[in-house]
Amino acid sequence: MSDLIRTIVRQVVDGAAVTRSQAEQLVRIDRRHLPELFAGASRIRQEYLGPKARCCSIVASKVGLCDQDCAFCSQSAYYRTHVAGGRTLTSQDVLAAARESADNGAQSFGIVNSGLGPSDDEIEEWGNVIRAIRREGRVRACASLGVLTAPQAQRLAEAGVQRYNHNLQTSRRHFSSIVTTHTYDDRLQTLRNLRAAGIELCCGALFGMGETWNDRLDLAFELREVNPEVVPINFLIPIPGTPLEHSRALEPIECLRIIAVYRFILPSQHLNIAGGREVNLRDLQSWMFLAGADSFMMGNYLTTCGRPVAEDLRMISDLGLELEPYLQPAAAPDEAHRSHTPV
Repeated sequence: MSDLIRTIVRQVVDGAAVTRSQAEQLVRIDRRHLPELFAGASRIRQEYLGPKARCCSIVASKVGLCDQDCAFCSQSAYYRTHVAGGRTLTSQDVLAAARESADNGAQSFGIVNSGLGPSDDEIEEWGNVIRAIRREGRVRACASLGVLTAPQAQRLAEAGVQRYNHNLQTSRRHFSSIVTTHTYDDRLQTLRNLRAAGIELCCGALFGMGETWNDRLDLAFELREVNPEVVPINFLIPIPGTPLEHSRALEPIECLRIIAVYRFILPSQHLNIAGGREVNLRDLQSWMFLAGADSFMMGNYLTTCGRPVAEDLRMISDLGLELEPYLQPAAAPDEAHRSHTPV
């Protein structure tokens, strides 16, 4: 291992944060030394998070007809894509998906809505489903419903939401090139509202949207300030009909470098490799663990398909890893009482 990588690994393992200058040096490491970079990232993962793997899954509970103009998204009403019209699953459909997720070994299950943010009726409806998931106690109850006010975040906390996904997606500088119908600060305020309500954060990025390495590092250091429990790492799947449909997929080695550099900057966060890994990592999907990831999304995404669950489970077995099981936390007395709300 090169002296530079060895020095930074020792620094991180000893509890000292990587500086911006050091991160820029890691980005510039020659491809010949990438195996050493990956080995350093893997050492940091082992030190902070141990040897086990973690996985999650989601369900698209409300799809399409979104009034936002996110340039990557097939659900935006601004674009003509394969997502025609809109649909909403029933509560029972979502609960069945949560049970299937638990059967497959997922730690976390997320209910995901299209749109800027939820209505009060949607919070009530999905809150009832969350209560049912918590009552069964087999998988962490998560949600991703968009921008939230402080009262909405509090209502979701009272319903039992344990973790909430709300990605920053890219750097502040690049954000307005991707989205114009809401702001970076709208997203940051939602994260603050969630923290104040006591909900864990799942907040990350989508790479391959024309961002530079400066954008990637800006976001990494922003995320270090936000301090989410989970950082999802997504790679763009160019969707026909969206403004990014002609974007070139990132090379697998570039994806792995992103994962490794993020592990150096975010040593204690769960790095969850999610959308686009099949398309972008291709035959190197299992290398994501070598590069410092500890977590992945299993099953389908929002409007694109993941690979069969059996293949992911075989990958984990072939690597000699085990999936860490979900352990339901003890319920507070008032939460235990609320958990009897029917779906």
